[in-house]
Amino acid sequence: MISAGDFRNGVTFELDGQVVQVVEFQHVKPGKGAAFVRTKYKNVITGAVVETSFNPTAKFPQAFVERRDMQYSYNDGDLYYFMDMETYEQLPVSKAILGDNFRFVKEEDMCKVLSYKGNVFGVEPPNFVDLVVTQTDPGFKGDTATNATKPATVETGAEVKVPLFINEGDKIRIDTRTGEYMERA
Repeated sequence: MISAGDFRNGVTFELDGQVVQVVEFQHVKPGKGAAFVRTKYKNVITGAVVETSFNPTAKFPQAFVERRDMQYSYNDGDLYYFMDMETYEQLPVSKAILGDNFRFVKEEDMCKVLSYKGNVFGVEPPNFVDLVVTQTDPGFKGDTATNATKPATVETGAEVKVPLFINEGDKIRIDTRTGEYMERA
């Protein structure tokens, strides 16, 4: 059990049968009246974010979310297969569970598969990936406007904005959390 007074960012607990994660919290001690904990939490399965206040002594069952490192193997229609590198067990995951940032993951990349009581609810790709640019317009000599970007397609099929000096065949580093170009790799 965890009390609301012990909330920290990232703590997971059960609330009304749902698994939620604390996004923000604030201990409030008003001059008049009892103290309370103002909390913003996210339902880890649906992604819905809710703000509410709790009595600091309120207790909740702690939820242990399992985070396993698994290698993305391949996809077959709407199922994406991940392999546990210790047991070589294949785990199929529905496309609906994968986030938008999964478009930067290529086969054989390591990801974190999130599950609660054996039910997979999310996949976290690596924070940074190095991908080869497969299609982009060529940069022209003298085209050096500050912060000018152009669209580029990478080997996974995702499109990102890159600086004008990036050409086809260049390997670039992308931040999967924001989907932005970081640097040449």
